[in-house]
Amino acid sequence: MVKKPAALKLEHSHDPAAIARRLKHGPEASYLRDVVYGGIDGAVTTFAVMAGVVGADLSTAIVLILGLANLLADGFSMAAGNFSSTQTEIDEYHFLRNMEERHVKLAPEGEREELRQILHGMGLSGKALEDAVETIAKKRERWIDLMMSEEHGLPAIIRSPWRSAAATFAAFIVCGSVPILPYALLDSDPTLIATLCTAAVFFVIGSLRSRWSPHPWWRTGLETLTIGLAAASVAYIVGYLLQGLV
Repeated sequence: MVKKPAALKLEHSHDPAAIARRLKHGPEASYLRDVVYGGIDGAVTTFAVMAGVVGADLSTAIVLILGLANLLADGFSMAAGNFSSTQTEIDEYHFLRNMEERHVKLAPEGEREELRQILHGMGLSGKALEDAVETIAKKRERWIDLMMSEEHGLPAIIRSPWRSAAATFAAFIVCGSVPILPYALLDSDPTLIATLCTAAVFFVIGSLRSRWSPHPWWRTGLETLTIGLAAASVAYIVGYLLQGLV
């Protein structure tokens, strides 16, 4: 049986009024990657620690101590690292924007030529090209915005380092708690329950990626699940091989 292709659909309205409202508000910063990054790493690292301790045949108390220590310390470390990297992006953006503003002021003809060549690369030529150069050059901020995106490849949206860090930390704590909770709440088979719950977290996080991915939900889910279980397997094997040292 031949599978019918999925029906095409539009993600938003193209009514003139709807377009005007959407463009008026402008694009919004997305912190989805921070959530996915923090969630996957939280589940992977905490589950890997748990697997290593279980492989070494240590007590439940050790699992909880090492798991909680890793959860809080690594979660904070990731959030701090994400804050620093996002702040670095912002600093780079402002550095290059100040440079472009200085160049527009000190060498306007050179910047016009850069603008002209950028627009020519987009397919404009002749009078249309010259009209576009003149029109854009009259709006200094728009001119610099265009140079930032086309010359330097930087996005127009500046993400908040605080929100990036908070999203990463929250996702890390929530997802990273899953492998630990069975050991704190259950007396029997906590390892099996923790493994199944963490596998479900891996799959769900991966599936959520499909909303912004060309791949189907089951594929992104299985991809993340495979990565997570592979990391945990390595930790378990290392713990098993070294259990005699404890």
